[in-house]
Amino acid sequence: MRIAVIGLTLSLLFGALENSASAQALVLKDGSRLQPEQFAVENGKAIKKVKVGNNVATSPLQLSTVDRMEWPRPEELIKSSDLMASGKTKEALDLIAQGKAFFEPFKEIPGNWFAELSLAQLEAMSGSDDFTAALKALTEAQRLKLTDEQKLRLKIIKLNIDRQASSDYAGIVAQAENILAESTDSSVGASVWMIIGDVYTKKKDFEKALMAYLHVPVFYGTQIQKVPEAELAAARTLVKMRRFEDATGYYTRLAEAYTGSGIAETANKEKAGIGGMKNDESPAPDGATAPAQGAEAAPAAPADGAKPAEEAKK
Repeated sequence: MRIAVIGLTLSLLFGALENSASAQALVLKDGSRLQPEQFAVENGKAIKKVKVGNNVATSPLQLSTVDRMEWPRPEELIKSSDLMASGKTKEALDLIAQGKAFFEPFKEIPGNWFAELSLAQLEAMSGSDDFTAALKALTEAQRLKLTDEQKLRLKIIKLNIDRQASSDYAGIVAQAENILAESTDSSVGASVWMIIGDVYTKKKDFEKALMAYLHVPVFYGTQIQKVPEAELAAARTLVKMRRFEDATGYYTRLAEAYTGSGIAETANKEKAGIGGMKNDESPAPDGATAPAQGAEAAPAAPADGAKPAEEAKK
């Protein structure tokens, strides 16, 4: 009986794998399907492949004959998200570029992933130092046909780019609060609160910046890409406030929770930089004032595995 159960399990597993592979296809208007091995993208052009004996003949694929793409979420999106969570922006951008190159010829075909890859690329660029490349990618993304959800994402990305170049802090925070009022999506909330935190950091209003960053792990803990980024920003803010002991606690947790990642490496390096210093009640740099020792500490980071609280309604 046990052997039969194992056999059935393996059969179901192989069947699932086979179905997953066959789900990738171009569906033509005549109802026929082209599997991944029957077409390719070379030099930006889609080509059709036909095996003749041991040889493969190729010819241009007429996109006017294609009805839709049936394609699950591509690996380039899944893996690049993991890379971004590990602080490996360059590697993520390289992978996204590969995915965009494949889907670009099909970007007008229903079911393609070109727009999603473009937004993922822009999100990664918006946090990098290459501001010119980010602006170029933003211009290109604004020309794409987007769903309402994608338009909201683009709005957030544009806001993030604007906050890096604009000194209209009140205007940017007001736009961010409007977006929060429009959406209950956790990924939207996490992204917007990071932007708010960055704006208050530029204003050197570190107390408000800290509270903004901590919204992410407290209320949006399911956003595994944003949580370590937010906690690292919170630790850096505590350093600016000269709350070195509190910052050390955050750095220690990051290093332990994300062992082997870029975030952990950065946390260990910055923790070493403050070298076990005590909280300082003297005036902090940049005109900010550090709280006296014994003052209210920053909220503790959520324990591993803890579920995020529900977002408080304004």
